[in-house]
Amino acid sequence: MSVAVDLDALDLAALLCSRVCHDLISPTGAIVNGLEVLEEKDSDEETKTFALDLIKRSARTASARLQFCRLAFGAAGSASAQVDLGDARAMAQAFIEDDKTKLVWNLPRVLLPKNRVKLLLNLLIIAGQAIPRGGTLAVDPVGAGENMGFRITASGVSARIPQAVPALLQGVSESGSVDAHAIQPFYAGLLARACGLEVDLKAEGDAIIIATR
Repeated sequence: MSVAVDLDALDLAALLCSRVCHDLISPTGAIVNGLEVLEEKDSDEETKTFALDLIKRSARTASARLQFCRLAFGAAGSASAQVDLGDARAMAQAFIEDDKTKLVWNLPRVLLPKNRVKLLLNLLIIAGQAIPRGGTLAVDPVGAGENMGFRITASGVSARIPQAVPALLQGVSESGSVDAHAIQPFYAGLLARACGLEVDLKAEGDAIIIATR
């Protein structure tokens, strides 16, 4: 039986901060490890070169995650601000794309209300979780103008709807509470309702479809 989640503003803020910190722990930890290797007096040139490469790659990853999270979870701009989908695309590609996962962005470069763009980025996070072994995320528009919605097709080996996510998008859970792991899809549901939208998840062949309506 699902119970409506009752979460006050302070707990929501704390859980979102925990989520952002979780995303940054890995690359920042790698930077620290690389710096420690460089400080070792007995490190050979090959080891130092490897450490420097690790620092560079991890710094780029940390920067990409910070920029993405600033828009996806933060308060960039005013409450009524609009966001360029071209900028959102650049942030999403830097955050999502790697050796396993590719992003196909079929949205026009237009300005949309900030909360709609935040919703899109949060749905992309969920779509990425639907293909744990990698694959392709294709984003297409639903409608046009400021009321544009989104359809994300997550295609990959072992694609599946992440457990508990459909309920969390509706603002409910089995226990009536959420933790830092579950806060992101719950927050995506809050954004959807703020935009006057609902989010549907369904399996379609070997893909998972996430669409707003």
